[in-house]
Amino acid sequence: MKYIISIITVIFFGKPLLYAQGNNAINKVIVETYYISNSLDATDSTGLPLQIGSTTFRIFIDMKPGAKLKKIYGDAFHPIKIMSTDTFWNNTDNGETFAYNINKNRLGDNTVALDSWLTLGQATKLTPIPYFGILKISDRDGSIVGGVNNDGGSASIAQGLLTNSNAQIGVALTIADGLDTMTITPSNWANYGFIDEISNEDSTVFGSLKRGKSFISYNAGLQNSGVQGVLADSNQVLVAQLTTKGTLTFELNLEIEETNNGITSIVKYVANADTLFEGEVLCPFLKYPLLCGCLDANFAEYNAEYGCNNHDSCKTPLVYGCMDTAACNYDPKANFNIKNLCCYPGYCNDRELSVVCPELAIGNFQFYIYPNPNDGLLSLKFNSVEQSTASYSIFKSDGTSVVAETNLGSIQGNFLYTINTENLLSGLFLFKLTIAGKSFQKTFSRN
Repeated sequence: MKYIISIITVIFFGKPLLYAQGNNAINKVIVETYYISNSLDATDSTGLPLQIGSTTFRIFIDMKPGAKLKKIYGDAFHPIKIMSTDTFWNNTDNGETFAYNINKNRLGDNTVALDSWLTLGQATKLTPIPYFGILKISDRDGSIVGGVNNDGGSASIAQGLLTNSNAQIGVALTIADGLDTMTITPSNWANYGFIDEISNEDSTVFGSLKRGKSFISYNAGLQNSGVQGVLADSNQVLVAQLTTKGTLTFELNLEIEETNNGITSIVKYVANADTLFEGEVLCPFLKYPLLCGCLDANFAEYNAEYGCNNHDSCKTPLVYGCMDTAACNYDPKANFNIKNLCCYPGYCNDRELSVVCPELAIGNFQFYIYPNPNDGLLSLKFNSVEQSTASYSIFKSDGTSVVAETNLGSIQGNFLYTINTENLLSGLFLFKLTIAGKSFQKTFSRN
């Protein structure tokens, strides 16, 4: 599957939102810098101490109108990978593995709002009313998590926690919390590969039982009935919130319900193309950070797995042509072979051979006789592009015929014929070949 992809950087308050654009159900993958913890946040010990400078990221999937996100997963051929160079942080007070289990009323407690989790849109429990993730720059209903809305943590900070207004985080959490309501609530939640079935504990990077830097699974998934974005003019669905002081990387795989030409189907979008099965589509921007390279298919360095374009990587323009040296239209300048372009005597893939290889046409006809000088057996070799009647005759240098016109029959393609010249005396002779009504001559000598 070929993607037409470009990279766009949107700058707000000095901090970029990075996303890639494509031509399928997924428009973009957005990594939002949700918050950066400061010294006030580090005072809390209720939900596990949080390092100063820890960054909370949110990952959104922006889809085409009407598409529904149904699952985030890893399987045997497409693992889900969420990694950092430092430990992921989880709140031990009211944190959860999945955001749809978080009590909304607890988001104003200490640092609960910075917990690491997965979801499909929904960011709090159903009761009293579910909230869904939304980009802070699109959130207009205020905040319930930062500043005066926060309890100040274990140190009872008077102005509350989560007050950092550094330009790097864009909109401060005291202004917008990236939470909003919507009328359609997903159902049929299910998960596997995260929670231990016996202990009911989560030892992955999304739980507080065991701290870690990476989650890689070939058998894990979170799914529901399908969810769309909160806003009417966009279809952006939150899938993860991750807090770490390290550098974030991930590879995600998604199942999306989409309708094309009145037909609804489930399409799997995967982060790598090592193995692709029917119903799976490579989506390079599901891999973060984006791997940039040549996305111009007119260059040899092109690779559809790149998630963003780097024009400097496009170094070798493709020259399409026939690279078979046996073909009459072999192109020594070509570096990308198009097999169907190759033409051979008698065959040119339904094209006019005399046009593609005019040197084979009768007007530019060449034939060969050898050995010369000759010692008794003379070989005649030529190629006939079209079905043509051919004959030959041999004359002495004074024009006297020594071999009368001999019919070679109707010929097409390569032709090789041996003539006995043992009866010819030593001397110079003229060989005349007639093909398709045209005559061609060569001289040879007899020893």
